[in-house]
Amino acid sequence: MSDLHCPARVFLARPGEAEDETGPPTAAGGGLTATGRDQARALAERVRDENVARVWSSPLPRAVQTAEIAAAVLGVPVVVRDGLRECDAGIPAGERIADVAARVRGVLEEVADTHRGEAVLVVSHGGAFAAGLPDLVGAPRTSGHDLTPPPGGTLALEADEDGWRRLP
Repeated sequence: MSDLHCPARVFLARPGEAEDETGPPTAAGGGLTATGRDQARALAERVRDENVARVWSSPLPRAVQTAEIAAAVLGVPVVVRDGLRECDAGIPAGERIADVAARVRGVLEEVADTHRGEAVLVVSHGGAFAAGLPDLVGAPRTSGHDLTPPPGGTLALEADEDGWRRLP
């Protein structure tokens, strides 16, 4: 990460409730249910006072739909990055957890570098967060699920020249 004179506040969120036409969503897809759309609007309301500058999203449909709904409420644009996709969605043969962690970390570092002194919302997935967040915040690998926001919930991080840390 480049030298950050002003911290970036990064609010991590998982997509709202989704369902595929054939049943529960798979890692690769599933669109938001009515409840999921309500969760996306509620997500935006929770971070509204943070003056979010942009919403970043995984390319999976449920994440993009969540991001677009939240961004519309917040009046900001959406950026879609493949590196935020779920860890078992379209994984190239041989992608390891370390590979997932590296791609998630790469996007989050891009987010922090792009948004110095700003707040952003990042919509990704439980598996991607569980793989990528422990190394990012200097926590044990086994803490991945403790660092993963619940569906429809958020987890706040801050990044500056000293690195990443979880906010209360």
